[in-house]
Amino acid sequence: MYHHVLLVLHLLAASIWVGGHLFLSLRFLPEAIKSKEVTAIQNFKNKFEPIGMPALVVLLLTGILMAYDYDVTFTKWFSFSNAIERVVSLKLILLLITVGLAVNAQLFLFPKLTSKDLPKAAFQIILVTVIGVAMLVLGSLVRIGGL
Repeated sequence: MYHHVLLVLHLLAASIWVGGHLFLSLRFLPEAIKSKEVTAIQNFKNKFEPIGMPALVVLLLTGILMAYDYDVTFTKWFSFSNAIERVVSLKLILLLITVGLAVNAQLFLFPKLTSKDLPKAAFQIILVTVIGVAMLVLGSLVRIGGL
């Protein structure tokens, strides 16, 4: 039952995180690029962050706890020794990339975002979205034994 509760919380957080980035990428980003206006992206970011960042933290915590349920403890991270360890390790690598992109966005990209910076912002938004979808797909592989 414990694992199932973790899984439900993980899936809810993934829905928020991945769904929010898909919505940003498919709805707001094309509009911003077309109009060369960054206001829609900044508004979305300001409204999404209060729910998106906690969702990312929930994903991290529940993911680690579920990995431990599969006996993928800290000492086995990045070992790629079996199918589940490969999934966990790949998700951790993608998480580290996501965190790096989030820090970059928070400290360097968004504080001075202008229409001139839209290509960089678009690349980063799309990359975080693709990573989120990839992590979702990797997570679904655990159900069938891993990768």
